[in-house]
Amino acid sequence: MKQIDEQQAAAKAAAAGFWAKSMQSLDDRLAWWRDARFGMFIHWGVYSIAGGLWKDCPPVGYGEHLMRACKIPKSEYVEELVKPFDACCFDADAWADAAVQAGMKYMIVTAKHHDGFAMYPSDVYPYDIRMTKCKVDPMALLKDACAKRGLKFGFYYSHAFDWEHPDAPGNDWEYDNPGGDKNLHANPGELWFTSQPERIAKAARYVDEKAIPQILELIQSYHPDLLWFDTPHKLPPSENLRILKAIREADDNIIVNSRIINCPDKSYRSFADYLNTADRPAELFPTIGDWEAIPTTNESYGYSKFDHSHKPASHFIRLLAKIAARGGNMLMNIGPKGDGAFDAPDAAILRGIGEWLKQNGESIYATRRSPLFSQAWGETTLRGNTLYLHIFDVPETRKLILGGFGNTIKSAHLLTDGREIPVQRLNYYDHEFLLPEGELNAADTVVKVEFAGEIVAKPDFFLPADRPFHLRSFDAAISAGLRYGDGKTNRDYVFHWTDTAQFVTWNIRLPQAMRVKIDVSYLALHTPGVSGTADMTKMHDSGGTYLLYAGGEMFRAPVRLGTDAAVPMVDSFTVSLPAGESTLQVRAEEVTGLELMKLLGLLITPLGSAQAQTDMETDTTDTGD
Repeated sequence: MKQIDEQQAAAKAAAAGFWAKSMQSLDDRLAWWRDARFGMFIHWGVYSIAGGLWKDCPPVGYGEHLMRACKIPKSEYVEELVKPFDACCFDADAWADAAVQAGMKYMIVTAKHHDGFAMYPSDVYPYDIRMTKCKVDPMALLKDACAKRGLKFGFYYSHAFDWEHPDAPGNDWEYDNPGGDKNLHANPGELWFTSQPERIAKAARYVDEKAIPQILELIQSYHPDLLWFDTPHKLPPSENLRILKAIREADDNIIVNSRIINCPDKSYRSFADYLNTADRPAELFPTIGDWEAIPTTNESYGYSKFDHSHKPASHFIRLLAKIAARGGNMLMNIGPKGDGAFDAPDAAILRGIGEWLKQNGESIYATRRSPLFSQAWGETTLRGNTLYLHIFDVPETRKLILGGFGNTIKSAHLLTDGREIPVQRLNYYDHEFLLPEGELNAADTVVKVEFAGEIVAKPDFFLPADRPFHLRSFDAAISAGLRYGDGKTNRDYVFHWTDTAQFVTWNIRLPQAMRVKIDVSYLALHTPGVSGTADMTKMHDSGGTYLLYAGGEMFRAPVRLGTDAAVPMVDSFTVSLPAGESTLQVRAEEVTGLELMKLLGLLITPLGSAQAQTDMETDTTDTGD
């Protein structure tokens, strides 16, 4: 289509022009960010007063989406939320202290969210904090508080989604605007600017009148280290590129996240310094390069009075280790109350993470992506010639095998108190550690391993003989057409399984031949009242037959259908696996639903040694010492 061609042309011109120049300083720009690994995300606005509740409107999942979810007119929003907002308990120093004590290295706060309201004095578009009872500039106070403590500082700014401006995408309950829940002016399966490109000029007025002027105002007034954007699909790429160009011309040292722009041509899809993954991750799909995950303490980003689903500090400690192991940063969100006070569960989570990082921060900060695969007991992070073992699950025997690490180990100690850990090299790629008696950290015990030479890693999963191993779909190699889920709770799967040529594979290695139970875990939904048919609108969500290849055998099983998206189906197989290297593969044999299934992974449980036809097989790889 003509419009897609025009958007691609704009992206290509930017890639060859201002963005190419900006990429020359990328490493300098990202140096502090790559070392930080952990930051504080803050969603705070006039919507925080309501806490996700508004009159007769059902409770809102994302508290910051109150205006859209409840279709609140701007005039009512101003009278009942903007004018009463006073932030009487806001204390910038306390916020910055909480971030420092939690071990965070940077802070990103909402300067303007989708409601269009500026949480700072905006002379270029005065719909801002001066309309409230709050008589201070909270953004300026936060900037100064962070600077005093050595915290980097930046803003979230909703550039593409604005429910206040009459020309901006999003508000379709007061204006005839696209980009909202009614999906106005968009053909099925299309974005509005593709369906009706003549409306781009209207959105461009918003960009010229509000988005670009306010972003430049933030840069000139506060000199942020990072600008964090969101929902780029609400605007055409050409408008997002204009915003990005204005930022780069104003200050090329500012880091910009990937949600500034989406382009129709995948070759130019990202004009960002780093990639943001999905919101609220519980697990992490494979991501290359520089990236950032954005979990939140419960399930809302803005403050919610009714959402009590707060995860314990241990959840975030382990998630932080997983993220660092994969070369990413964790920007963890909290939603302060309307008065500026932190919610008690949020404060407790921050304290818990901070206590762990005081003793173990060395294993997180300035680390780089580990080339080792996940271990049965946890993860590894890497810094120079030091490997950190993040032990989530301590074996009863206290014997822990590090698989796939080919270097000579010079020393191993508990990071918290320096106690030496005895190490025995089992073969060239595997080492056994004997953990000390006594209480260890239940969330994550860290062993510091110093080694010689450039790291040598074996790209497979080592399955120990004495404990189960969970092979996640996120850790598998997948064939063309398959996709990873976004990693939210119960969405750590591989999906879009529509073809019998598609498969999922894990490379594994065993210390000895073993009989094991393999549990295949998947989600496969049945829509009640319909049956499989050539009419795609009446087919089951999932259905078909899959094949499991393991130990030189093939096992066939029908996909069993469930009715609850949160409850996995589990099929079990007993298999003899050989010593050494082999592969496990799940392949589609027949697809009778819209897709075969959503594969979560395999659980491998040892059942005992397997007798080979002659003698017991063992892994006889040379130790290399």
